[in-house]
Amino acid sequence: MVYFCGNSLGLQPKTARAAVLQELDDWAELGVEGHFAGRKPWLHYHKALALPSAQVVGALPHEVVVMNNLTVNLHLLMVSFYRPDQRRFKILMEGGAFPSDQYAVESQVKFHGFRPEEAIVELFPRAGETYLRTGDIEKAIQETGSELALVLFGGVNYYTGQAFDLAAITRAAHVVGAMAGFDLAHAAGNVELQLHDWDVDFAVWCSYKYLNSGPGGAAGAYIHERYAQRPDLPRFAGWWGHREEERFQMRKGFIPMPGAEGWQLSNAQILPMAVHQASLAIFAEAGMAKLRQKSLQLTGFTEFLVQKFNSEQNTYQIQVLTPVDPAARGCQLSLLVAGNGRALFDRLAQAHVIADWREPDVIRIAPVPLYNSFGDVWRFYEILAAID
Repeated sequence: MVYFCGNSLGLQPKTARAAVLQELDDWAELGVEGHFAGRKPWLHYHKALALPSAQVVGALPHEVVVMNNLTVNLHLLMVSFYRPDQRRFKILMEGGAFPSDQYAVESQVKFHGFRPEEAIVELFPRAGETYLRTGDIEKAIQETGSELALVLFGGVNYYTGQAFDLAAITRAAHVVGAMAGFDLAHAAGNVELQLHDWDVDFAVWCSYKYLNSGPGGAAGAYIHERYAQRPDLPRFAGWWGHREEERFQMRKGFIPMPGAEGWQLSNAQILPMAVHQASLAIFAEAGMAKLRQKSLQLTGFTEFLVQKFNSEQNTYQIQVLTPVDPAARGCQLSLLVAGNGRALFDRLAQAHVIADWREPDVIRIAPVPLYNSFGDVWRFYEILAAID
């Protein structure tokens, strides 16, 4: 089997099973005392995930927390960082963003009493082009200007595979007085990120795609350290975000912990976090720089072979929607097969190539550097070439 679907669900780390079983054993043997006496006490379990998560997204450890799921985190951070008024209320996002982002933004805008068709500005590629130009994004930010409250983009567009210039987008947003936030579902563990150095205000990501932490795994959130000591910042509060030394005194009056931990709601999801910790250990050992280097080579080799396939036959002609510039993409290639794309996808599946179909006409493939090889890519080409 050729598994090219890590952009949707990453494969299981070899250490994941043992990590979960250890927590199940501690639960069986210790019960509630596992919070304090387990091999990895549950009371502080999430803290061990901060540093390796920060290394993946280019942040300081106190700027990162693992909690909840992605869209829950997006809503929580928009409560704090989308603060519209009658003058400044608009949100700029890429047209055709992942549905969760669209729904979250639409509901947040309505919650604040604005009409989505007026408050949400969607930016699409130019006519005849398949991805956005950074200059066009910057221009749209400048033109929206004093009406713009938030720029909310994906780090990598799920459909085209375009990796956006987050540093440039953040700079442009801040120039006009807007916040800059990103959904890194398809970027975390895929491309190199420097959220702190880029001055990004906030970001969220899931862990089940490139971070290989299991279906529905615990998600992550980043909040820049400038907000670490801002108890006045509006937020939806929960007891795990309350000042740690007073948490079990059960008093009224929420006092947030400094840093990203102050946005927590509930205690840690230990079993999903056990898998996540197992996966993050691999990233810490490999390093994002080396993974990115291999990713560039794998993806370039895949694109070369797709174009070779195009030159050798006429039944299927594949257009690569993803940017040609390696710096503007991760490991995903989005392949447009006009008219008969579904037929080609089905033929690939029959030949044990696990890819991803997106309506109306795109096959997404992702040669992931952690577990895909150049041999996998060559096998994919051989299967393609054998389809008539």
